[in-house]
Amino acid sequence: MYPKKVRIVEVGPRDGLQNEKTEIALKHKIALVEDLANAGLQVIETGSFVSPKWVPQMADSAAVFQGIKRQQGVTYSALTPNMQGFEAALAAGADEVAIFGAASESFSQKNINCSIEESLQRFAPLMEAAKAKGIRVRGYVSCVLGCPYEGEINPIKVAEVSRQMLDMGCYEISLGDTIGVGTPLKTARMLEVVKHQVPLEQLAVHFHDTYGQALANILVALQMGINVVDSAVAGLGGCPYAKGASGNVASEDVVYMLHGMGISTGIDLDKLVSAGNAIVSALGRPNQSKVAKAILAGR
Repeated sequence: MYPKKVRIVEVGPRDGLQNEKTEIALKHKIALVEDLANAGLQVIETGSFVSPKWVPQMADSAAVFQGIKRQQGVTYSALTPNMQGFEAALAAGADEVAIFGAASESFSQKNINCSIEESLQRFAPLMEAAKAKGIRVRGYVSCVLGCPYEGEINPIKVAEVSRQMLDMGCYEISLGDTIGVGTPLKTARMLEVVKHQVPLEQLAVHFHDTYGQALANILVALQMGINVVDSAVAGLGGCPYAKGASGNVASEDVVYMLHGMGISTGIDLDKLVSAGNAIVSALGRPNQSKVAKAILAGR
């Protein structure tokens, strides 16, 4: 049984753009967020309040939040690594924030210089502040199907970290195949373990398409009862840990598959293709979406 409706969480403006090497003009970032909202996206990860020293591409996130024309019914969210980031996100007008942890100890140590346990403890004051202010918090777990340093990850570890985030107060846990090494059977096994710790209705999936497995993995997740999928328009993004790796699964490809299965998303595919085409044209890079390429060729 497939879900009748799937919520797409659009991560292009944040996860998609954060690894771009060339500087992106503020007007292009604002246009991207507005184009995505016009296409019917209801959850848009608009920016990230991390140290500009680490992620220079996100240094103008506050200006993006302040520059967009907001649409009613659209959630504009931000990634926040700490209290400072949380306060900056609130000041900029973020509707919701996200925190992140990893299912791999090595990844956690190399990425943020602390253990998984320590990384989650650091979020405790942020969670309390969010609760006091009535701000919803989403949790990301990275490396759920593989790590660039450890290789395969035990699904039990993924379940443990996901459960801790849920217990801390996250309303939804997004399971990320950060380096895109997952395959359908591994995805099914991982979800089978995690669903005993976190209810399926509070899980989302976030697949990178490094080895071309993302759509197949999403299909398995849908079959198992998950109805929230993270994706990035035009397949924006790339994993810094896998050379030549393509980025997130393209939103256009996900939407085309879902609509072809009779699953509603509330998204206008033509407008979505135009949004993706505008940002890749501004970036001067090829569109990673197969569906977008096919539709644009026919225009």
